[in-house]
Amino acid sequence: MLLHSIELFAGAGGLALGFSGHGVTHRAVVEWNSHACQTIRNNKRRNVTPVAHWPDVTEDDVRKFKYDSYHGVDLVTGGPPCQPFSMGGKAGGFLDARDMFPQAIRAVRETRPRAFVFENVQGLKREAFADYLRYILLQLEFPSLVARKDEEWFRHLARLDKHKATGGTSEYDVDLRLVNAANYGVPQKRMRIFIVGFRVDLAVDYTFPEPTHSQDALLLSQWGSGEYWERHRVAKRARPSRPEGMERKLESLMKRGPASILLPWETVRDAIADLPDPEKKPDLELVQAHRFQPGARSYPGHTGSPLDEPAKALKAGDHGVPGGENMLRRPDGSIRYFTVRESARIQTFPDSFIFEGTWGEVMRQLGNAVPVRLAAVMAGSVCAHLRTAERDAAQLAVA
Repeated sequence: MLLHSIELFAGAGGLALGFSGHGVTHRAVVEWNSHACQTIRNNKRRNVTPVAHWPDVTEDDVRKFKYDSYHGVDLVTGGPPCQPFSMGGKAGGFLDARDMFPQAIRAVRETRPRAFVFENVQGLKREAFADYLRYILLQLEFPSLVARKDEEWFRHLARLDKHKATGGTSEYDVDLRLVNAANYGVPQKRMRIFIVGFRVDLAVDYTFPEPTHSQDALLLSQWGSGEYWERHRVAKRARPSRPEGMERKLESLMKRGPASILLPWETVRDAIADLPDPEKKPDLELVQAHRFQPGARSYPGHTGSPLDEPAKALKAGDHGVPGGENMLRRPDGSIRYFTVRESARIQTFPDSFIFEGTWGEVMRQLGNAVPVRLAAVMAGSVCAHLRTAERDAAQLAVA
């Protein structure tokens, strides 16, 4: 059963790629950044699957997008710009003109999709934004209860609170979960919020997908069995020192047992092991955009990502690549910037996917992207629930 979606705030297409892999046809892909749009166009022109089957990207302000022909679409998905809530940004929240949650809510209100999925940064859960997050969730639960003309958001929130408290009928069942991408096979410690909603008439009892990977399993692979080092052919003399207290930690893990059921966290080494070091072998570019970028520097709190752990969260930055982020730290302590291709692998984009723009612009696209593998996990879960609801409705109709 094919599902149809509208992808808003598409960026370079990470979330859309994840949903495409689960039988979702995108009827619209909307993004305002010209470089991100060109990335999507270039991959479509190069016939990269599944981008080749996407509609032409709509390069425009989402506030101007019309939903007249999309009523009842299966899915609305997207990652509203995260800068208003980012830990590393100015944290303006609802006072920030870049807050696009009102547009995500408008899309739900005007299309009445069967389900929606929105992704954002964990900063949205900061105490300072608690009321506004509740406001977002209540608007998604009761999208028909719109703000009155010139009504301030906190007064609208009070009406929504009262409506819910007095037994107002929910239009969508809405759930929120903070997840770590590393727990789902992404070689990156990236904390993100997902907001998932299903129309109440579908009677979906949704549960978020359980983690498939764990740090404990990685520690067992590295310091218990040693399988990790053997698989990567790392000689004992080239391995990092065993962390202090690891013997006691391993003993505890071996007693618990269940940690071994999950797969080990994917590391930076896992992601890039087959690529040559671009600094040491600059003429050996086996894949596109794997080129050394000079200028990396380390400073307190920004020391790069260790090779044998998942990467720290890639960041976009207001003015290009953050100086102390998006770097690899080798076991000998030396550092360098991740190449574009390495960053794409850390975000689990396929090597066939080509990015458009200067190095800074491309790294901004990658820093803002949803890891494709994490998107695919969420998509698989949501789409399975939608298809089950469809089958149940069909069987009920026949009965």
